[in-house]
Amino acid sequence: MKPSLVAGALAVAAFAAAAALGGLLSSYSTGLLIDCLIFSVLALGLNLLLGQTGLPSLGHAAYFGVGAYTAGLVMLHVSDSFWWGAAAAIATSMAVGAAYGLLALRTSGVYFLIITLALGQITFAIAFSWRSLTGGDDGLRGIGRPDLGLPGLNVDTTAGYYLLALTAAAAALLLMRLIVRSPFGEALRGIHQNSDRMAALGYNVWLYKFLAFVISAGFAGWAGVIFVYYKGFISPEAVGIVVSAEVTLMVIVGGAGTLIGPFLGAFLVVFMSHVVSGYTDRWLTVLGLLYICVMLFAPKGIVTLVGDAWRARRSA
Repeated sequence: MKPSLVAGALAVAAFAAAAALGGLLSSYSTGLLIDCLIFSVLALGLNLLLGQTGLPSLGHAAYFGVGAYTAGLVMLHVSDSFWWGAAAAIATSMAVGAAYGLLALRTSGVYFLIITLALGQITFAIAFSWRSLTGGDDGLRGIGRPDLGLPGLNVDTTAGYYLLALTAAAAALLLMRLIVRSPFGEALRGIHQNSDRMAALGYNVWLYKFLAFVISAGFAGWAGVIFVYYKGFISPEAVGIVVSAEVTLMVIVGGAGTLIGPFLGAFLVVFMSHVVSGYTDRWLTVLGLLYICVMLFAPKGIVTLVGDAWRARRSA
């Protein structure tokens, strides 16, 4: 059997097992898994910038929040259709990503990091102060569960919404796999390794970075859609620097530049945040210590570390 068919069969089996898991766990545990899947999609989008293109962004929560606010506003004022809300949220997130990308990509290196942080904080300030639209520091409330238009799937229950979140995460992973394995994805990796050489070969380096920026914002908006329909509200905290820092850590811990790394990192950080918060309020301190440990002992992430160890063992 071809390796691609084996991988496809294993992926289908893993999806079926994960779907069945939602009906076996408690409501709390299933809700925790939903949080993990939401942040997995968000980390997957950032990984396209950080891992594939080499652009370290510290304002990625801005597009996540824009998508969540847009979907919430559509639900409250326009339609309860999931598809209308998702389309509007992704389009708005990509539009904001395009506007911010035009500014951020005028810089590079640490200046790019600083300007993405500044743009994220501007988005936070808008969400906090534009009370008539966003609800200010009270946030948007009363956002109901969407109408999928699909018979047999009740997202009003935690188990039913888990299936929606799992499907959304699987679709995002499949789409990202197609992107990174396409000629476009190969070009992004070449730009990451040596942008001057890619420019000399005739590639429009700026355009490739800009498209990666916009696509990454679209994935963040998609994560925001799943988040806001599950939580039923959205507040400025979702747009803040803490969320951007957490999702950056998820990518780095799991393994930047890999497809599974962002998922592993998201599950690890989300689970740790819930466990640690049960014992202390100093989660940000633990987050910083975790980042230091990863930089010292696994700078390329857990997935890369395990992969290198496995290849070394097989060679030996």
